[in-house]
Amino acid sequence: MTDSIELTVQSLQAYGADHDHWGVAWSGGKDSSATLTLLIYLLDTGKIRQPKTLTVFYADTRQELIPLAVAARHIMDELEDRGIRCEVVTAPMDKRFMVYILGRGVPPPNNNTLRWCTRQIKIDPMEQALRDRLDQLDGQILMITGVRQGESAIRDRRIEMSCGKDGAECGQGWYQQVLPNAKGLRGRLATLAPLLHWRVCHVWEWLKHWAPTAEFGDWSTAMIADAYGGDEAEEINARTGCIGCALAQQDKALDSVLLLPAWSYLAPLKGLRPLWRELRKPQYRLRKAGAELLKDGSIAKNPQRMGPITLEARLMGLDRVLGIQNEINTSARALGRPEIDLINPEEEARIRELIAADTWPQGWEGDEPIATTVMDVVYQNGVIQPQLFLD
Repeated sequence: MTDSIELTVQSLQAYGADHDHWGVAWSGGKDSSATLTLLIYLLDTGKIRQPKTLTVFYADTRQELIPLAVAARHIMDELEDRGIRCEVVTAPMDKRFMVYILGRGVPPPNNNTLRWCTRQIKIDPMEQALRDRLDQLDGQILMITGVRQGESAIRDRRIEMSCGKDGAECGQGWYQQVLPNAKGLRGRLATLAPLLHWRVCHVWEWLKHWAPTAEFGDWSTAMIADAYGGDEAEEINARTGCIGCALAQQDKALDSVLLLPAWSYLAPLKGLRPLWRELRKPQYRLRKAGAELLKDGSIAKNPQRMGPITLEARLMGLDRVLGIQNEINTSARALGRPEIDLINPEEEARIRELIAADTWPQGWEGDEPIATTVMDVVYQNGVIQPQLFLD
């Protein structure tokens, strides 16, 4: 553990001095929280040089696992007590997960054809926040991330391919002078992953036993480790994402949280994933009738494709989510535990406003047939054929 921290110090010393302005990309998860709290400890104790400015960017997707969201609020208070600037980065109202689905009618994401969520509620808002911050500063920002090797084979391969690029040396973190795929940020942003070499056991050790002590900062990080499974977190290997993630085969993180007596009142959250699956069914969606002409006059390759969620189904989904929220908060008040806001009052009002305004995604009018309707025409090689599409 001591050796791992020392390598992190060397990484920050090697690259931090070249940048006056630092930022921290913080999701509230285990790796970014370990990175953030360790960085502040190293700054507070003078083990690394203070930058001219330090900005923490907290990516609030509004879909975080409840213990992580609670821990993030505590850590933000602790950052404020230290005078550290923390920007809460949230997607615009109409692009938030619940509003986009229940207000605008876009079907829940899936792994095959419509995986829109990560970029829309996390990546794009973070890139915009960085642009806004850069407009206030002279020079580059060094963006410090919690990327580690061993989290995924794809990520490890990407690190391997770029190791040594931009003057970085293996063992000194993963340093890049541009943020990959970030439009308009080239030359203005560098990234550094100073915990690249940490093993997952080091992350648990830091969050659970080191960071919460006064010597290392008195941080509210123990509940983060608990959210991943507590002392058995490494064996469970529960990766956290959104509550009731529509893309996950099994919600191990939520299952682990519900095993903890203090958080068992969150059990109604298990109803979210079935709701998202239900809203993808044909009886709750519209379908294009016949062949769909594109702007260039050609016929779309996916005639009679299914599309948005009906207004009635959106109201049903809204009632279900609010019912889950109310059930949990009733228990929370009785137990003296944290309440949740899957949909806050502003989001609920906006969802109802969009439904009342008969709002549909681009390219849809709302007068298309329900997806279970028998379709009379499909153009296949110029031949009109009767079809029934139900899947």
